[in-house]
Amino acid sequence: MSNLKKIKEPKRARIGFYSAGLCTYWEQFEGLYNCLIGYNKFIEKKLSQWGEVYNFGMVDTEEKGRTAGEFFNKSNVDIVFSHAATYYTSACVLPVHQINKAPVVILNLQPTPEMAYEITGTDRWLVQCVGCSVPEISNAFNRAGIPFRVVNGLLGLYETPTFAKADEVTEKRPEAMKAWKEIEEWCVAASVQRTLKWSRFGFLGGYYSGMLDMYSDFTMLQAQTGMDVEILEMSDLDYYLKSVTEKEVQQKLQQIQDFFEISGDSPSDPIARKPSQDQLNWSARVASAQEKMVRDRNLDSVSYYYHGRDDYFETVQSGFIVGFSLLNARGIACAGEGDIKTALGMKIADICGTGGSFCEIVAADFNRDTMILGHDGPFHFAISKGKPILRGMGIYHGKRGSGVSVEAKVQSGKVTTLGVTQTRDGHLKFNISEGEAVDAPILLNGNTSTHIKFAQKPAEYMDHWFAEAPTHHLALSVGHNSGLFIKIAKLMNIPYAVY
Repeated sequence: MSNLKKIKEPKRARIGFYSAGLCTYWEQFEGLYNCLIGYNKFIEKKLSQWGEVYNFGMVDTEEKGRTAGEFFNKSNVDIVFSHAATYYTSACVLPVHQINKAPVVILNLQPTPEMAYEITGTDRWLVQCVGCSVPEISNAFNRAGIPFRVVNGLLGLYETPTFAKADEVTEKRPEAMKAWKEIEEWCVAASVQRTLKWSRFGFLGGYYSGMLDMYSDFTMLQAQTGMDVEILEMSDLDYYLKSVTEKEVQQKLQQIQDFFEISGDSPSDPIARKPSQDQLNWSARVASAQEKMVRDRNLDSVSYYYHGRDDYFETVQSGFIVGFSLLNARGIACAGEGDIKTALGMKIADICGTGGSFCEIVAADFNRDTMILGHDGPFHFAISKGKPILRGMGIYHGKRGSGVSVEAKVQSGKVTTLGVTQTRDGHLKFNISEGEAVDAPILLNGNTSTHIKFAQKPAEYMDHWFAEAPTHHLALSVGHNSGLFIKIAKLMNIPYAVY
Protein backbone atom coordinates (compact mmCIF):
# COMPACT_ATOMS: atom_id res chain seq x y z
CA MET A 1 0.00 0.00 0.00
CA SER A 2 2.97 2.36 0.42
CA ASN A 3 3.91 4.83 -2.28
CA LEU A 4 6.72 6.40 -0.27
CA LYS A 5 9.82 6.83 -2.39
CA LYS A 6 12.72 4.63 -1.31
CA ILE A 7 15.62 6.47 0.26
CA LYS A 8 18.13 4.09 -1.35
CA GLU A 9 17.47 1.81 -4.30
CA PRO A 10 19.01 -1.70 -4.43
CA LYS A 11 22.11 -2.20 -6.57
CA ARG A 12 21.52 -3.81 -9.94
CA ALA A 13 23.33 -7.09 -10.46
CA ARG A 14 26.26 -7.19 -12.87
CA ILE A 15 25.37 -10.20 -15.02
CA GLY A 16 27.95 -12.06 -17.09
CA PHE A 17 26.60 -13.98 -20.07
CA TYR A 18 27.86 -16.03 -22.99
CA SER A 19 26.66 -18.73 -25.35
CA ALA A 20 28.68 -21.90 -25.85
CA GLY A 21 29.15 -23.74 -29.15
CA LEU A 22 31.75 -25.60 -31.20
CA CYS A 23 33.71 -23.69 -33.85
CA THR A 24 33.90 -26.76 -36.11
CA TYR A 25 30.20 -26.49 -36.91
CA TRP A 26 30.17 -22.97 -38.37
CA GLU A 27 31.73 -23.81 -41.73
CA GLN A 28 29.89 -27.12 -41.95
CA PHE A 29 26.37 -25.72 -41.52
CA GLU A 30 25.48 -22.39 -43.06
CA GLY A 31 23.14 -20.25 -40.95
CA LEU A 32 23.68 -22.20 -37.72
CA TYR A 33 25.98 -19.64 -36.08
CA ASN A 34 23.69 -16.70 -36.87
CA CYS A 35 20.69 -18.57 -35.50
CA LEU A 36 22.50 -19.25 -32.22
CA ILE A 37 23.64 -15.63 -31.96
CA GLY A 38 19.97 -14.67 -32.39
CA TYR A 39 19.15 -16.78 -29.33
CA ASN A 40 22.05 -15.12 -27.54
CA LYS A 41 20.64 -11.64 -28.18
CA PHE A 42 17.17 -12.77 -27.09
CA ILE A 43 18.52 -14.01 -23.74
CA GLU A 44 20.61 -10.86 -23.28
CA LYS A 45 17.52 -8.69 -23.69
CA LYS A 46 15.59 -10.77 -21.15
CA LEU A 47 18.45 -10.66 -18.64
CA SER A 48 18.74 -6.88 -18.95
CA GLN A 49 15.42 -6.54 -17.07
CA TRP A 50 17.20 -7.59 -13.89
CA GLY A 51 20.69 -6.17 -14.13
CA GLU A 52 23.56 -4.83 -16.22
CA VAL A 53 24.46 -7.52 -18.76
CA TYR A 54 28.03 -8.11 -19.91
CA ASN A 55 27.62 -10.36 -22.96
CA PHE A 56 30.83 -11.92 -24.28
CA GLY A 57 29.05 -13.53 -27.21
CA MET A 58 30.04 -17.02 -28.37
CA VAL A 59 32.63 -19.17 -26.58
CA ASP A 60 33.54 -21.90 -29.07
CA THR A 61 37.25 -22.60 -28.41
CA GLU A 62 39.48 -23.01 -25.37
CA GLU A 63 41.21 -19.73 -26.26
CA LYS A 64 37.92 -17.83 -26.30
CA GLY A 65 37.08 -19.43 -22.96
CA ARG A 66 40.18 -17.88 -21.40
CA THR A 67 39.43 -14.52 -23.00
CA ALA A 68 35.85 -14.67 -21.67
CA GLY A 69 37.12 -15.38 -18.15
CA GLU A 70 39.30 -12.25 -18.26
CA PHE A 71 36.39 -10.25 -19.73
CA PHE A 72 34.14 -11.19 -16.81
CA ASN A 73 36.89 -10.41 -14.29
CA LYS A 74 37.33 -6.96 -15.82
CA SER A 75 33.54 -6.45 -15.74
CA ASN A 76 33.37 -7.41 -12.03
CA VAL A 77 30.30 -9.57 -12.58
CA ASP A 78 28.26 -11.03 -9.72
CA ILE A 79 27.00 -14.08 -11.61
CA VAL A 80 27.59 -15.72 -15.02
CA PHE A 81 24.96 -17.43 -17.16
CA SER A 82 26.42 -20.02 -19.52
CA HIS A 83 23.99 -20.68 -22.38
CA ALA A 84 24.25 -24.15 -23.90
CA ALA A 85 23.48 -23.06 -27.47
CA THR A 86 24.35 -26.40 -29.11
CA TYR A 87 26.77 -29.24 -28.44
CA TYR A 88 30.22 -28.04 -27.32
CA THR A 89 33.19 -29.63 -25.59
CA SER A 90 33.74 -28.97 -21.93
CA ALA A 91 37.28 -27.83 -22.72
CA CYS A 92 35.80 -24.71 -24.35
CA VAL A 93 34.07 -23.39 -21.22
CA LEU A 94 36.05 -24.77 -18.28
CA PRO A 95 38.71 -22.02 -18.62
CA VAL A 96 36.00 -19.34 -18.30
CA HIS A 97 35.24 -20.40 -14.76
CA GLN A 98 38.75 -21.33 -13.75
CA ILE A 99 39.68 -17.70 -14.43
CA ASN A 100 36.47 -16.02 -13.29
CA LYS A 101 35.17 -17.15 -9.88
CA ALA A 102 31.65 -15.69 -10.02
CA PRO A 103 28.85 -18.25 -9.50
CA VAL A 104 27.84 -19.95 -12.74
CA VAL A 105 24.37 -21.02 -13.88
CA ILE A 106 24.12 -23.22 -16.98
CA LEU A 107 21.09 -22.48 -19.20
CA ASN A 108 19.76 -25.65 -20.82
CA LEU A 109 16.94 -24.00 -22.76
CA GLN A 110 15.65 -25.94 -25.75
CA PRO A 111 14.14 -23.75 -28.50
CA THR A 112 11.15 -25.98 -29.29
CA PRO A 113 9.16 -28.67 -27.42
CA GLU A 114 9.77 -31.18 -30.20
CA MET A 115 11.62 -31.30 -33.49
CA ALA A 116 9.93 -31.47 -36.88
CA TYR A 117 11.25 -35.00 -37.26
CA GLU A 118 10.34 -35.60 -40.91
CA ILE A 119 12.13 -32.48 -42.26
CA THR A 120 14.91 -31.80 -39.75
CA GLY A 121 18.50 -32.30 -40.88
CA THR A 122 21.70 -32.30 -38.86
CA ASP A 123 22.00 -28.49 -38.95
CA ARG A 124 18.58 -27.95 -37.33
CA TRP A 125 19.14 -30.89 -34.99
CA LEU A 126 22.24 -29.12 -33.64
CA VAL A 127 20.00 -26.22 -32.60
CA GLN A 128 17.90 -28.60 -30.48
CA CYS A 129 20.56 -30.80 -28.83
CA VAL A 130 21.38 -28.19 -26.18
CA GLY A 131 21.16 -30.68 -23.31
CA CYS A 132 23.76 -32.97 -24.90
CA SER A 133 26.74 -31.16 -23.36
CA VAL A 134 25.32 -30.52 -19.90
CA PRO A 135 26.28 -33.90 -18.36
CA GLU A 136 29.81 -33.45 -19.73
CA ILE A 137 30.03 -29.91 -18.31
CA SER A 138 28.64 -31.08 -14.97
CA ASN A 139 31.30 -33.74 -14.73
CA ALA A 140 34.14 -31.42 -15.74
CA PHE A 141 33.04 -28.67 -13.35
CA ASN A 142 32.67 -31.15 -10.49
CA ARG A 143 36.14 -32.58 -11.01
CA ALA A 144 37.58 -29.05 -11.26
CA GLY A 145 35.91 -28.02 -8.00
CA ILE A 146 33.65 -25.42 -9.65
CA PRO A 147 30.16 -25.13 -8.10
CA PHE A 148 27.39 -24.83 -10.70
CA ARG A 149 23.62 -24.80 -11.09
CA VAL A 150 21.49 -25.69 -14.10
CA VAL A 151 18.20 -24.20 -15.31
CA ASN A 152 16.33 -26.62 -17.58
CA GLY A 153 13.34 -25.89 -19.81
CA LEU A 154 12.30 -24.06 -22.97
CA LEU A 155 13.80 -20.88 -24.38
CA GLY A 156 10.52 -18.94 -24.48
CA LEU A 157 10.85 -17.26 -27.87
CA TYR A 158 8.19 -14.81 -29.12
CA GLU A 159 8.67 -15.76 -32.79
CA THR A 160 10.20 -18.57 -34.82
CA PRO A 161 13.56 -17.80 -36.50
CA THR A 162 13.81 -18.26 -40.27
CA PHE A 163 16.44 -20.97 -39.73
CA ALA A 164 14.02 -23.17 -37.78
CA LYS A 165 11.92 -26.01 -39.17
CA ALA A 166 9.65 -26.44 -36.11
CA ASP A 167 7.44 -23.93 -34.27
CA GLU A 168 9.67 -22.21 -31.69
CA VAL A 169 7.13 -19.85 -30.11
CA THR A 170 7.20 -21.10 -26.51
CA GLU A 171 6.85 -17.98 -24.33
CA LYS A 172 3.58 -19.25 -22.78
CA ARG A 173 4.75 -22.82 -22.23
CA PRO A 174 5.07 -23.74 -18.52
CA GLU A 175 8.57 -25.11 -19.16
CA ALA A 176 9.63 -21.66 -20.39
CA MET A 177 7.87 -19.68 -17.66
CA LYS A 178 9.34 -21.87 -14.92
CA ALA A 179 12.84 -21.54 -16.39
CA TRP A 180 12.64 -17.77 -16.65
CA LYS A 181 11.27 -17.46 -13.13
CA GLU A 182 14.35 -19.35 -11.92
CA ILE A 183 16.63 -17.14 -14.00
CA GLU A 184 14.97 -14.00 -12.63
CA GLU A 185 15.45 -15.32 -9.08
CA TRP A 186 19.16 -15.92 -9.71
CA CYS A 187 19.48 -12.33 -10.97
CA VAL A 188 17.61 -10.94 -7.94
CA ALA A 189 19.78 -13.06 -5.65
CA ALA A 190 22.87 -11.57 -7.28
CA SER A 191 21.39 -8.09 -6.76
CA VAL A 192 20.88 -8.88 -3.06
CA GLN A 193 24.48 -9.99 -2.71
CA ARG A 194 25.83 -6.87 -4.47
CA THR A 195 23.54 -4.55 -2.46
CA LEU A 196 24.63 -6.05 0.85
CA LYS A 197 28.29 -5.60 -0.05
CA TRP A 198 27.58 -1.87 -0.39
CA SER A 199 25.30 -1.60 2.67
CA ARG A 200 25.82 0.16 5.99
CA PHE A 201 23.86 -1.30 8.90
CA GLY A 202 23.46 1.08 11.83
CA PHE A 203 23.48 -0.41 15.33
CA LEU A 204 21.93 2.16 17.68
CA GLY A 205 22.21 1.70 21.44
CA GLY A 206 22.56 -1.95 22.43
CA TYR A 207 20.92 -5.35 22.59
CA TYR A 208 17.96 -6.16 24.81
CA SER A 209 19.71 -7.62 27.82
CA GLY A 210 19.49 -11.40 28.12
CA MET A 211 18.28 -12.22 24.59
CA LEU A 212 21.22 -14.49 23.90
CA ASP A 213 19.97 -15.68 20.50
CA MET A 214 20.35 -12.17 19.08
CA TYR A 215 23.95 -11.48 20.05
CA SER A 216 26.31 -11.54 17.07
CA ASP A 217 29.87 -10.71 16.16
CA PHE A 218 29.89 -7.68 13.85
CA THR A 219 33.09 -8.85 12.19
CA MET A 220 31.39 -12.19 11.42
CA LEU A 221 28.46 -10.35 9.85
CA GLN A 222 30.73 -8.32 7.59
CA ALA A 223 32.87 -11.35 6.72
CA GLN A 224 29.87 -13.41 5.63
CA THR A 225 27.71 -10.72 3.96
CA GLY A 226 30.05 -7.84 3.07
CA MET A 227 27.87 -5.32 4.95
CA ASP A 228 29.49 -2.60 7.07
CA VAL A 229 28.25 -2.08 10.65
CA GLU A 230 28.14 1.51 11.89
CA ILE A 231 27.91 1.66 15.71
CA LEU A 232 25.70 4.57 16.79
CA GLU A 233 24.98 6.14 20.17
CA MET A 234 21.78 7.81 21.32
CA SER A 235 23.71 11.08 21.40
CA ASP A 236 24.29 10.66 17.63
CA LEU A 237 20.53 10.65 17.07
CA ASP A 238 20.10 13.54 19.50
CA TYR A 239 22.48 15.59 17.35
CA TYR A 240 20.01 15.30 14.46
CA LEU A 241 17.02 15.77 16.77
CA LYS A 242 18.31 19.19 17.83
CA SER A 243 18.38 20.27 14.16
CA VAL A 244 14.73 19.43 13.38
CA THR A 245 12.63 22.47 12.47
CA GLU A 246 8.94 23.09 13.13
CA LYS A 247 8.32 22.98 9.39
CA GLU A 248 9.88 19.50 9.24
CA VAL A 249 7.70 18.36 12.16
CA GLN A 250 4.56 19.53 10.35
CA GLN A 251 5.62 17.79 7.14
CA LYS A 252 6.22 14.57 9.03
CA LEU A 253 2.87 14.89 10.84
CA GLN A 254 1.18 15.13 7.46
CA GLN A 255 3.01 11.98 6.35
CA ILE A 256 1.82 10.22 9.51
CA GLN A 257 -1.77 11.29 8.81
CA ASP A 258 -1.49 10.03 5.23
CA PHE A 259 -0.13 6.58 6.02
CA PHE A 260 -1.58 5.68 9.44
CA GLU A 261 -4.99 5.52 11.03
CA ILE A 262 -5.06 7.22 14.43
CA SER A 263 -6.85 4.96 16.92
CA GLY A 264 -9.26 5.61 19.70
CA ASP A 265 -8.86 3.81 23.03
CA SER A 266 -8.54 0.04 22.74
CA PRO A 267 -11.75 -1.71 23.82
CA SER A 268 -9.78 -4.57 25.36
CA ASP A 269 -6.38 -3.37 26.60
CA PRO A 270 -6.25 -0.54 29.16
CA ILE A 271 -2.61 0.35 28.30
CA ALA A 272 -3.45 0.91 24.61
CA ARG A 273 -5.17 4.27 24.20
CA LYS A 274 -5.71 6.99 21.64
CA PRO A 275 -2.37 8.74 21.05
CA SER A 276 -2.25 12.24 22.44
CA GLN A 277 -1.33 15.14 20.18
CA ASP A 278 1.84 15.61 22.21
CA GLN A 279 2.81 11.98 21.54
CA LEU A 280 2.18 12.39 17.82
CA ASN A 281 4.13 15.64 17.69
CA TRP A 282 7.07 14.01 19.47
CA SER A 283 6.95 10.95 17.20
CA ALA A 284 7.00 13.27 14.17
CA ARG A 285 9.99 15.18 15.56
CA VAL A 286 11.92 11.99 16.30
CA ALA A 287 10.96 10.55 12.88
CA SER A 288 12.45 13.62 11.22
CA ALA A 289 15.66 13.11 13.16
CA GLN A 290 15.75 9.41 12.27
CA GLU A 291 15.49 10.21 8.57
CA LYS A 292 18.21 12.87 8.85
CA MET A 293 20.51 10.36 10.55
CA VAL A 294 19.84 7.67 7.94
CA ARG A 295 20.58 10.07 5.10
CA ASP A 296 23.63 11.71 6.67
CA ARG A 297 25.21 8.41 7.77
CA ASN A 298 24.29 6.70 4.47
CA LEU A 299 22.51 3.87 6.30
CA ASP A 300 20.60 0.99 4.72
CA SER A 301 19.31 -0.45 7.99
CA VAL A 302 19.01 0.40 11.68
CA SER A 303 18.88 -2.06 14.57
CA TYR A 304 18.18 -0.32 17.83
CA TYR A 305 17.38 -0.62 21.51
CA TYR A 306 17.83 1.68 24.49
CA HIS A 307 17.31 0.77 28.13
CA GLY A 308 17.03 4.01 30.08
CA ARG A 309 16.33 4.91 33.68
CA ASP A 310 13.79 7.74 33.46
CA ASP A 311 16.28 9.81 31.50
CA TYR A 312 16.16 12.03 28.42
CA PHE A 313 17.17 9.28 26.00
CA GLU A 314 14.30 7.13 27.25
CA THR A 315 12.04 9.99 26.19
CA VAL A 316 13.76 10.06 22.80
CA GLN A 317 13.19 6.33 22.23
CA SER A 318 9.50 6.72 23.10
CA GLY A 319 9.10 8.19 19.62
CA PHE A 320 11.04 5.52 17.72
CA ILE A 321 8.34 3.22 16.36
CA VAL A 322 6.51 5.59 14.01
CA GLY A 323 9.67 6.88 12.33
CA PHE A 324 11.26 3.49 11.96
CA SER A 325 8.00 2.16 10.44
CA LEU A 326 8.10 4.95 7.86
CA LEU A 327 11.74 4.13 7.13
CA ASN A 328 10.90 0.42 6.68
CA ALA A 329 8.51 1.39 3.90
CA ARG A 330 11.29 3.42 2.26
CA GLY A 331 13.76 0.54 2.04
CA ILE A 332 15.61 1.09 5.35
CA ALA A 333 15.20 -2.15 7.33
CA CYS A 334 14.60 -1.22 11.00
CA ALA A 335 14.54 -3.89 13.72
CA GLY A 336 13.96 -3.45 17.43
CA GLU A 337 15.71 -4.97 20.44
CA GLY A 338 19.06 -4.65 18.67
CA ASP A 339 18.38 -7.65 16.43
CA ILE A 340 20.77 -6.97 13.57
CA LYS A 341 20.45 -10.51 12.14
CA THR A 342 16.71 -10.07 11.68
CA ALA A 343 17.38 -6.63 10.20
CA LEU A 344 19.51 -8.50 7.65
CA GLY A 345 16.57 -10.80 6.85
CA MET A 346 14.25 -7.78 6.56
CA LYS A 347 16.71 -6.02 4.26
CA ILE A 348 16.99 -9.08 2.02
CA ALA A 349 13.20 -9.31 1.74
CA ASP A 350 12.95 -5.60 0.96
CA ILE A 351 15.62 -5.75 -1.76
CA CYS A 352 13.55 -8.54 -3.31
CA GLY A 353 10.47 -6.30 -3.28
CA THR A 354 8.60 -8.59 -0.87
CA GLY A 355 8.40 -6.40 2.24
CA GLY A 356 10.02 -7.84 5.32
CA SER A 357 8.36 -7.10 8.66
CA PHE A 358 9.75 -7.72 12.16
CA CYS A 359 7.99 -10.73 13.74
CA GLU A 360 8.04 -13.39 16.43
CA ILE A 361 5.58 -16.03 17.64
CA VAL A 362 2.62 -14.41 19.34
CA ALA A 363 0.62 -17.61 19.88
CA ALA A 364 -0.85 -20.62 18.13
CA ASP A 365 -4.56 -20.72 17.28
CA PHE A 366 -5.32 -24.44 17.41
CA ASN A 367 -8.94 -23.92 16.36
CA ARG A 368 -7.95 -22.18 13.12
CA ASP A 369 -4.73 -24.22 12.65
CA THR A 370 -2.74 -20.98 12.42
CA MET A 371 0.36 -19.50 13.96
CA ILE A 372 0.02 -15.85 14.96
CA LEU A 373 3.17 -13.90 14.12
CA GLY A 374 3.83 -10.27 15.02
CA HIS A 375 5.72 -7.91 17.32
CA ASP A 376 5.64 -4.51 18.91
CA GLY A 377 7.87 -1.98 17.22
CA PRO A 378 8.21 -0.92 13.58
CA PHE A 379 6.08 -2.50 10.87
CA HIS A 380 6.71 -2.67 7.11
CA PHE A 381 3.39 -1.17 6.11
CA ALA A 382 4.13 -1.60 2.41
CA ILE A 383 2.69 -5.09 3.00
CA SER A 384 -0.11 -4.06 5.34
CA LYS A 385 -3.77 -5.03 5.06
CA GLY A 386 -5.21 -1.53 5.06
CA LYS A 387 -3.78 1.39 6.98
CA PRO A 388 -1.76 0.47 10.08
CA ILE A 389 -3.24 1.85 13.29
CA LEU A 390 -1.31 4.05 15.74
CA ARG A 391 -2.04 3.49 19.42
CA GLY A 392 -0.65 5.27 22.44
CA MET A 393 0.98 2.79 24.82
CA GLY A 394 0.99 3.46 28.55
CA ILE A 395 3.98 1.12 28.77
CA TYR A 396 6.11 -0.76 26.26
CA HIS A 397 5.68 -4.24 27.73
CA GLY A 398 8.94 -5.80 28.87
CA LYS A 399 10.76 -2.52 28.26
CA ARG A 400 11.05 0.85 29.92
CA GLY A 401 9.09 3.84 28.73
CA SER A 402 5.92 4.52 26.79
CA GLY A 403 4.91 6.09 23.48
CA VAL A 404 3.14 5.41 20.20
CA SER A 405 3.04 1.92 18.69
CA VAL A 406 1.78 0.37 15.45
CA GLU A 407 -1.07 -2.16 15.23
CA ALA A 408 -1.48 -3.95 11.88
CA LYS A 409 -1.68 -7.24 10.07
CA VAL A 410 -0.19 -8.39 6.79
CA GLN A 411 -2.39 -8.53 3.69
CA SER A 412 -4.03 -11.92 3.13
CA GLY A 413 -2.37 -14.37 0.76
CA LYS A 414 0.94 -16.13 0.28
CA VAL A 415 3.76 -15.28 2.70
CA THR A 416 7.26 -16.54 3.45
CA THR A 417 9.19 -16.23 6.69
CA LEU A 418 12.94 -15.65 6.63
CA GLY A 419 14.76 -16.14 9.90
CA VAL A 420 18.47 -15.41 10.12
CA THR A 421 20.20 -17.24 12.93
CA GLN A 422 23.75 -18.08 13.94
CA THR A 423 25.01 -21.64 14.39
CA ARG A 424 27.33 -23.12 16.96
CA ASP A 425 30.29 -22.85 14.60
CA GLY A 426 29.69 -19.13 14.05
CA HIS A 427 28.00 -19.24 10.64
CA LEU A 428 24.83 -17.50 9.61
CA LYS A 429 21.90 -19.73 8.66
CA PHE A 430 18.56 -19.04 6.94
CA ASN A 431 15.35 -20.62 8.23
CA ILE A 432 12.68 -20.42 5.52
CA SER A 433 9.00 -21.33 5.59
CA GLU A 434 6.07 -20.70 3.26
CA GLY A 435 2.49 -20.25 4.37
CA GLU A 436 -0.65 -18.20 3.83
CA ALA A 437 -1.78 -15.14 5.78
CA VAL A 438 -5.48 -15.42 6.60
CA ASP A 439 -7.89 -12.77 7.78
CA ALA A 440 -8.72 -13.59 11.39
CA PRO A 441 -9.19 -11.63 14.64
CA ILE A 442 -6.13 -10.10 16.30
CA LEU A 443 -5.58 -8.42 19.66
CA LEU A 444 -6.27 -4.68 19.83
CA ASN A 445 -3.17 -3.97 21.87
CA GLY A 446 -0.97 -1.79 19.68
CA ASN A 447 1.10 -4.69 18.30
CA THR A 448 1.28 -6.11 14.78
CA SER A 449 -0.01 -9.65 14.38
CA THR A 450 -1.11 -11.91 11.54
CA HIS A 451 -2.56 -15.41 11.41
CA ILE A 452 -0.40 -17.67 9.20
CA LYS A 453 -1.54 -21.09 8.02
CA PHE A 454 1.47 -23.30 7.26
CA ALA A 455 1.48 -26.71 5.58
CA GLN A 456 1.61 -28.45 8.96
CA LYS A 457 -0.70 -27.96 11.90
CA PRO A 458 0.75 -25.65 14.59
CA ALA A 459 2.24 -28.29 16.91
CA GLU A 460 3.85 -30.19 14.02
CA TYR A 461 5.09 -26.95 12.47
CA MET A 462 6.72 -25.91 15.74
CA ASP A 463 8.34 -29.37 16.01
CA HIS A 464 10.19 -28.65 12.75
CA TRP A 465 10.80 -24.96 13.42
CA PHE A 466 12.38 -25.25 16.84
CA ALA A 467 14.57 -28.18 15.77
CA GLU A 468 16.44 -25.74 13.49
CA ALA A 469 17.65 -23.66 16.49
CA PRO A 470 16.20 -20.38 15.19
CA THR A 471 16.27 -16.96 16.76
CA HIS A 472 12.91 -15.91 18.18
CA HIS A 473 12.61 -13.10 15.62
CA LEU A 474 12.14 -13.37 11.84
CA ALA A 475 11.26 -11.33 8.76
CA LEU A 476 7.82 -11.83 7.23
CA SER A 477 7.59 -11.31 3.46
CA VAL A 478 4.67 -11.45 1.03
CA GLY A 479 4.57 -14.10 -1.69
CA HIS A 480 6.02 -17.59 -1.81
CA ASN A 481 9.73 -16.80 -1.91
CA SER A 482 11.50 -19.94 -0.70
CA GLY A 483 13.08 -20.58 -4.12
CA LEU A 484 14.42 -17.03 -4.19
CA PHE A 485 15.72 -17.09 -0.59
CA ILE A 486 17.41 -20.45 -1.22
CA LYS A 487 19.22 -18.99 -4.23
CA ILE A 488 20.40 -16.05 -2.11
CA ALA A 489 21.68 -18.49 0.50
CA LYS A 490 23.53 -20.48 -2.14
CA LEU A 491 25.18 -17.41 -3.69
CA MET A 492 26.28 -16.22 -0.25
CA ASN A 493 27.37 -19.69 0.93
CA ILE A 494 24.92 -19.55 3.85
CA PRO A 495 23.38 -22.82 5.09
CA TYR A 496 19.58 -22.94 5.11
CA ALA A 497 16.64 -25.02 6.24
CA VAL A 498 13.16 -25.10 4.68
CA TYR A 499 10.19 -26.38 6.70
